[in-house]
Amino acid sequence: MFSPAKNDSSKSEPGGSFARQGSLRRVIPPETDRDNLFGRQNEDLNNIFKIYRQEYIILAEYKMIQTEDIQGVYVIPSRENPLMWFGVIFARSGPYKDGVFRFTLFLDDSFPDCEHPKVLFHSKLLHPVINPETNELNLSGAFPTWNKNEQHLWQVLKYIQWIFINVEASLKHSINKEASELLLKNKEAFSARAQELVELNKKHLYDSPPTEDKHYIAFEPFNPELHKKENMMAFLQEKGQRGKAGYSWVLPRRFKPLERPITPPLDNGVEDST
Repeated sequence: MFSPAKNDSSKSEPGGSFARQGSLRRVIPPETDRDNLFGRQNEDLNNIFKIYRQEYIILAEYKMIQTEDIQGVYVIPSRENPLMWFGVIFARSGPYKDGVFRFTLFLDDSFPDCEHPKVLFHSKLLHPVINPETNELNLSGAFPTWNKNEQHLWQVLKYIQWIFINVEASLKHSINKEASELLLKNKEAFSARAQELVELNKKHLYDSPPTEDKHYIAFEPFNPELHKKENMMAFLQEKGQRGKAGYSWVLPRRFKPLERPITPPLDNGVEDST
């Protein structure tokens, strides 16, 4: 079963329970009267503060994800919308072993003052906790109530990792009747169906991205000429020497969250768009 604990970090073992342990709450700013920090007569300042606060919390959440180092699960906020995160999971064991599944994590406009986020998988998956009609992951079983002071986005990603390893244990959160019944009655047939979906997803792994967002996680077939060791080392070295600018709170005279200075152009005059 899934059982959030009161201490920090997280542990999950095949066939066992999922437990959250610990917290990084000090990374998140303390509570304030967010709606009227500067008084009702200063609505513009209040709105700017809300933008700053939300951006800071999103950056803090992303930092926590990096600290947790959740193996096989990767996410990155959209370049165009920080409330939408692109993700992919590499299933390394269980019925979905060797599967590569994309998903998108959506944060509410009022994040973090809202219910838990929404996770939608990009393809059909036969799984007890994934809605067969909408491909949405059922998070209400693992997180009956979402407390922003106790729950964080890294726990959602850890849960995604957990459900692919511990499929049977996730039955307590089941919303997919077909998947649950098949798993209970015939595990071999369930595993066979899961592997069919693994192979089907692999066929679409290199499809063109459905969006022009530059942070969409795309894959390309292995190219021995392009991916020679010496070429990759030269690329990484050049990347490190360029000193790319990181995200700032906002650019001067701008209020859009997660903006950054323009990356300096390459020597050949072509601007890097990453």
